[in-house]
Amino acid sequence: MRLRRVYDEVEPGDGTRVLVDRIWPRGVRKGSFDEWLKDVAPSTELRHWYGHDPDKFTEFRRRYLAELKAPEQAAALDQLRSLQQQGPVTLLTATKDVEISHLEVLAKLLQ
Repeated sequence: MRLRRVYDEVEPGDGTRVLVDRIWPRGVRKGSFDEWLKDVAPSTELRHWYGHDPDKFTEFRRRYLAELKAPEQAAALDQLRSLQQQGPVTLLTATKDVEISHLEVLAKLLQ
């Protein structure tokens, strides 16, 4: 599984490219991805609280994992697992710092 920004160039090994942000990224045209699973993204409230503050990442991870247990989020997570079984998957976000984003949490959960 790869973790990348939506603004990165497509690479041959990307496989299925899945946007996992709740909001469509600015400047990106529709059809740029294979899937858009916005239900697997953190809630708006959690994103605003977190604000990509590295000091809050541990608590963000805990709260985000709790959100992923809700029925809609769990169903979207199952879709990601299904895509993984079909081949390579690249999770995409507009977030600037992927290492302290929800992609990092998702990747560890899906391993």
